[in-house]
Amino acid sequence: MHNLSVSPAFIVPNALTMKTIQDCLRARILVIDGAMGTMIQRHKLTEADYRGSRFADWPSDLKGNNDLLCLTKPELITAIHREYLDAGADIIETNTFSSTSIAMADYQMESLAYELNVAAAHCARAAVDGWYKDQHTSAAENPKFVAGSIGPLNKTLSLSPDVNNPGFRAISFDEVVTAYTEQVRGLLDGGVDVLLIETIFDTLNAKAAIYAIQQLADETGIPPLPILISGTITDASGRTLSGQTLEAFYTSVMHANPLSVGLNCALGAKEMRPHIEELSQLASCYVSAYPNAGLPNAMGEYDENPEDTGHYLEDWAKQGWVNIVGGCCGTTPDHIRHIAEQVKKIQPRPLPILLDTIQETEEA
Repeated sequence: MHNLSVSPAFIVPNALTMKTIQDCLRARILVIDGAMGTMIQRHKLTEADYRGSRFADWPSDLKGNNDLLCLTKPELITAIHREYLDAGADIIETNTFSSTSIAMADYQMESLAYELNVAAAHCARAAVDGWYKDQHTSAAENPKFVAGSIGPLNKTLSLSPDVNNPGFRAISFDEVVTAYTEQVRGLLDGGVDVLLIETIFDTLNAKAAIYAIQQLADETGIPPLPILISGTITDASGRTLSGQTLEAFYTSVMHANPLSVGLNCALGAKEMRPHIEELSQLASCYVSAYPNAGLPNAMGEYDENPEDTGHYLEDWAKQGWVNIVGGCCGTTPDHIRHIAEQVKKIQPRPLPILLDTIQETEEA
């Protein structure tokens, strides 16, 4: 572990969007939105709702393909984004958790991946623009950010799907890079402000996403957008599903020079607390945390009250551990409203600098 000391500032190069979000992060704790899937479930959509007129004759079942709703019910997705903005979210995530050709193969919709990402970004941008208009404000006065959500895939590079053949892999690194490149291209063309690689349980998949982002930047000559990275600790062992400790995970992704590294999903705030504390001591960048609304009950539902979630994250903020907070599975605009209210007057975690770097500079 590095020796850390507190610095009042963190210099991030080049991109205007990054400077804007950097200024916000330096000044206060930012709030990211809650669960999209939880809100979609509340609407009790039918198969016909998912299909719309365009996919009425599609050969496979489509109910449950939430990302498709950006094409068949964009007004619903925009409305959910708006609920989170009204609740106090500073960052809203595109509805693209599964919008890769690899994940869309489950619905025979591989060819729609790029279009889904563009449409999802447009839905989120429309929500932000509408919020600015209704609040009589602007990005300069009260900035809101659209994060392009890049999920973990349903095929992994570090784990075999066959227990009898642990060396087997269902997909290659190059195939994952190709899929993520298409997704990122769609998100960029749709107008996102930052890229969020989230719910990482296999770090090699995340590395493929990072490589895709960097490769696309090299091809276009356009500097990459800020990258937010969020891993998933799956149980009390403090390891990811692919076996990494939190420190190993953090070390594995820092070559991407992320704006933030954090944790989301799998655990409620109570269970996530020690891991966020550890990460806050490790990270030389900003720290994010958006836990589930507790652990699921016997019916697979989440029962944690918004007030409880808000108080848990308030504690983390008071401890000086976090810069970005929000919610994952089971959280709603009510959860986000309570979180935003609890952290709004608390100072953000100061960014550390490496003492090793200071010593090297002094010696030079």
